[in-house]
This record gives sequence, structure tokens and C-alpha cells, in this order.
Amino acid sequence: MSRARLRWNGDDATAAIRSGLLRGLSLAGELTLQATRQRVPIAEGTLERSGAVSVDEQTLTAAVSYDVPYAVRVHEDMTARHSPGRSAKYVEAVLPEVAVDVQAVIAAQVRRALR
Repeated sequence: MSRARLRWNGDDATAAIRSGLLRGLSLAGELTLQATRQRVPIAEGTLERSGAVSVDEQTLTAAVSYDVPYAVRVHEDMTARHSPGRSAKYVEAVLPEVAVDVQAVIAAQVRRALR
């Protein structure tokens, strides 16, 4: 009778997955931010420069935000005129377009962490 020995490193695997996920969330957030910057309306560039990515390690979520007092108004005002290629809903409209890439970036980082 042959014997096999199995060593389960569940805690190490969980830590590696979490680490890869956090890195993936950060990279995916940056990818999304870059895509939104291609659409954000530009007058002086202040709104575009205010864009940032944040990752919440507790909830394992990433957010793209723009931090000027008028960011929400510009995002929501569908009646405003903007330069060609620029539009309201500059974050919301981009999300479906980058979803597959976001998932791929996160998955790649988790795979990389498990090597």
C-alpha cells in the first residue's frame, strides 16, 4: 500500500488570494480611471486632474472618484454641451465598457499571487 502526504496551506493560500485581489482591484481601478479621463468634460482640466482611485481593504472594493465641488453636477447634467468625445455620465458610461478588462486584470493578479 502506498501512502500520500498532503499538506494544506489554507491560510497561506487565502492570504495570497487576498493580496492578489487587492493589487488587482488597485490596477483595475487605475484602468477604469484612465478610461473615464478620456470622457470627462474639460474646461480647464481641473475636474480631470481630480480623479482618483481608492481601495477599501475591508470590503474588497475599489472606487473611482472625482473630487471637485461640481463633479456630480457635471456627471449628472445630461443637457450640458461638451467637446466631442466628452460627455456627462463619464464614469457610469465607461463601466460596462471596461468590465471585461477589469475582471481580467483582477483574475490575473490573483493567479499571479498563487504561483
